[in-house]
Amino acid sequence: MGEIEKDGHVLVVKRIHVTYHLRLPADQREVAERVHEFHADHCPVARTIGGCVSITTSLEMEDLEAETA
Repeated sequence: MGEIEKDGHVLVVKRIHVTYHLRLPADQREVAERVHEFHADHCPVARTIGGCVSITTSLEMEDLEAETA
């Protein structure tokens, strides 16, 4: 989701929020949470636009086993 504001007569993206939806085995939740903490530091897009656009992320996880049961 992005938030756009008017800067003079131009629409400019000011904020972006990314929600990651993961289906994974329950024993991998801790790994996903750890990776989520630092992934933006290694993301080319975040590194490119992060200086001029505020980027936030959230992580929603669902157990993979719950779907197959």
